[in-house]
Amino acid sequence: MFRWLPLVAAVFCCQAEAVSLPVAAVAASRSQPAADASGEPSLEEKKAAYAALANILQNDQSRTELINQLRSASESTAKTEDPVLTPPDEEEDKTVLESVTDVSRQFGSEVLGKVEKLHRNIVNAPHKTFNPKTFYNALSHFAMLAIALFAFYWLLCRAATPLYRRMGSWGRRKNSERTSWLHLPAMILGAFIIDLLLLGIALFVGQMLSDTLNAGSRTIARQQGLFLSAFALIEFFKAILRLIFCPRYPQLRFFHLSDERANYWNTRLSWLSSVIGYGLLVIVPIVSNQVNVQAAALVNLVLMCLITGWALYLIFRNRRPVQLALVQLADRSMSFFSLFIRAFAVIWHWLASAYFIALFLLSIFNPGDSLRFMMSATVRSLAIIGLGALISGVLSRWISKTIILSPELRRNYPELQKRVNGWVSMMLKLARTLTVFAVCLLLLNAWNLFDLWHWLTVGAGVKLVDVIIRIVMILFFSAVGWTLLASLIESRLASDSHGRPMPSARTRTLLTLFRNALAVVISTITIMILLSEIGVNIAPLLAGAGALGLAVSFGSQTLVKDIITGIFIQFENGMNTGDLVTIGAITGTVERMSIRSVGVRQDTGAYHIIPWSSITTFANFVRGIGSFVANYDVDRSEDSDKVNAALHEAVDELMQDETIRGMVIGEPNFAGLVGLTNQAFTVRVSFTTQPLKQWTVRFALDNRVKKHFDAAGIKAPHPTVQVMQNGSGLDAAAAVPALPAPE
Repeated sequence: MFRWLPLVAAVFCCQAEAVSLPVAAVAASRSQPAADASGEPSLEEKKAAYAALANILQNDQSRTELINQLRSASESTAKTEDPVLTPPDEEEDKTVLESVTDVSRQFGSEVLGKVEKLHRNIVNAPHKTFNPKTFYNALSHFAMLAIALFAFYWLLCRAATPLYRRMGSWGRRKNSERTSWLHLPAMILGAFIIDLLLLGIALFVGQMLSDTLNAGSRTIARQQGLFLSAFALIEFFKAILRLIFCPRYPQLRFFHLSDERANYWNTRLSWLSSVIGYGLLVIVPIVSNQVNVQAAALVNLVLMCLITGWALYLIFRNRRPVQLALVQLADRSMSFFSLFIRAFAVIWHWLASAYFIALFLLSIFNPGDSLRFMMSATVRSLAIIGLGALISGVLSRWISKTIILSPELRRNYPELQKRVNGWVSMMLKLARTLTVFAVCLLLLNAWNLFDLWHWLTVGAGVKLVDVIIRIVMILFFSAVGWTLLASLIESRLASDSHGRPMPSARTRTLLTLFRNALAVVISTITIMILLSEIGVNIAPLLAGAGALGLAVSFGSQTLVKDIITGIFIQFENGMNTGDLVTIGAITGTVERMSIRSVGVRQDTGAYHIIPWSSITTFANFVRGIGSFVANYDVDRSEDSDKVNAALHEAVDELMQDETIRGMVIGEPNFAGLVGLTNQAFTVRVSFTTQPLKQWTVRFALDNRVKKHFDAAGIKAPHPTVQVMQNGSGLDAAAAVPALPAPE
């Protein structure tokens, strides 16, 4: 296979058959000596051919053109003629300034070309002789058709007035009852559809009138056809204005506008559309046909100058009132729409001015198609914005709602409902953002500022859509995986509806640590995959993370030691949250356990954070049992049997208490007399109790022992004081009796 590569590359490098090689590669391939007589390329030719072919395959455009040319050559039917491969044009890299200059030069040349074309058409247009008789005859038939059509359409609209009022009243009543928010929009849309049906009936009648009132003249019929086309376009735009402002039927008005403001804008915009539409689509073509092109161009220019000036006057005169009305609308709207409405309120007058200026320029250079393009782009823009607002509104309402799971699921999986609602809300917000992005692209496409279809099928849109789909799928599966695993862990942490007891403190601690570690792992993996999907090379990130981890491990040996010690203590079940422990000189309750430290709260309220690595030994008071040994000292002169009997009576009374008996494990252990001094002797009893109950039992025992000792007259030992006389020896000291200490 590889032996054919030099030959293929050599064919590409020939002067008449080269294919998009870089200039250096082509020069190098042409400067090599010719092949020998046997036809085998030399080593230098092979190297040059390999380099040239590599350069071709490295460039996306040249590789695509090479594949297309090779397929065309393979499908060629000529037998005597060799297929010829032509090199595509080379694209040189340009700076931003050069690109801007080229775009400006191209735009300026296009505008200059349009001006020259307009001047040439006006100057070179044939001059016709004005025939008043023909003109007035056509004007009379045209006026009869216009008057009849307007009268018929006015009667149709008047006849539908009761229907519009009933639809508006019914929609408002249903909307006030708040049974459903769809009734009023359905009535508004229904009224718009009825408007279009009436327009269609009027056009049908108008066509029949045109067939009757054209006096058998093709010229009059064509002029009447222009009027009918303009009538359809203008009345359709007026129907959209009535849909927005609805001046005669406030019940069908979707926006909160006063009747005065609605009449004001509907009247002026209707007049603007009528003058522009009938002027550009009817008057200018008729003047061009009946008089001459020069007069039509002058009429067009004067008409559009007047219309543009009037439109700009209306825009800037009402700039503040419209801005205030939009701000009030934003205050009544949802937060998502409020942001866009406030932004539109700031720049609406500039957008409207640009709209009419663009219409003026287009009507000058292309009077035939300018209005149709502007009307088509306007209607499509309104439809796109309306559909996008509807979808965004539905998504916003869904976001505000909450998914309610069954009581059994909420009991078994406490955090599942909150987590599911969080993920659903995030996905709906992402869908709403994509909707706004799609609306922006469709608006640009509607005004021919962006070729959406080419971008989605051939351009960068294919890759972008593919990346978005991949990202959404990755986020979806990550969310599902995390939700399932976290819910299972939380289900294990909670008590079961079937009577399963609560897990131990050790189990809760380990599951909590595992859940946190799982969240970190899933988040890290998801972020890495997303970065890889959007084209970020994660190999340097992984290498840098490894090097950073190594550096951190050397610089934070104590931290690593804390983590390792904490893990082993947890697996050995050394302590858990809620345990009473003694760590060094600190005794308190464990309130928090992390992977690095333990938090202990003393009975004084002091909170201590103790790193795991600093713990060498600790005592846990809740492991299995609790116990205590009670020693009671009595005077040496007391009878030991009497003392033991009193102690037994106190213990028996204690054990008869059901609350205390439930805390004691087994039977008390009496040791009897365990200590003897010159002044006292000691009796002992020991108890085994439930964990952390030894102090409760000890306090209750001390209370009963005191009561029984006092009843039996058993005295506590009294300390004695020995007096030593000066100058006396041991004999004198021994002769003086010891005096009791003052009570």
